[in-house]
Amino acid sequence: MEQVGAIAVKESKLHGKGIFANKDFFENQTIMIIKGEVIDANECIRREEQENNVYIFYMNDDCFLDTAQTQTIKYINHSCTPNAYVDDNDESSLLLKAQHSIQIGEEITINYDYPEIFELCQNLNPDCNCPFIQKNP
Repeated sequence: MEQVGAIAVKESKLHGKGIFANKDFFENQTIMIIKGEVIDANECIRREEQENNVYIFYMNDDCFLDTAQTQTIKYINHSCTPNAYVDDNDESSLLLKAQHSIQIGEEITINYDYPEIFELCQNLNPDCNCPFIQKNP
């Protein structure tokens, strides 16, 4: 288990490794500053397609943050009902913030917010309560 301040990277029940709270967080509290390499849209597409890089965060239409070389944030898992969200910070970083109270030991998750993830999530996790997928009766 790797610990970096208020979070730790360890095995996740959701998928592979995840990040977990080493302390309690209250609603809207900053959990961490997300840093990485700032890249443009063309480089983002190239890295996604040619390198299968899935560690890129959207900043704006032509600015993305590649976190593949980081030690923690690249392990954040998706949840259709997340307990954290990503917010703007400055031109070279983002903020990971608590969407609601998070208790020590709890896995920190975000909504990746792209259409394919919702179906994948439901397929991998039958207990998924995804509000974005219409359940079959």
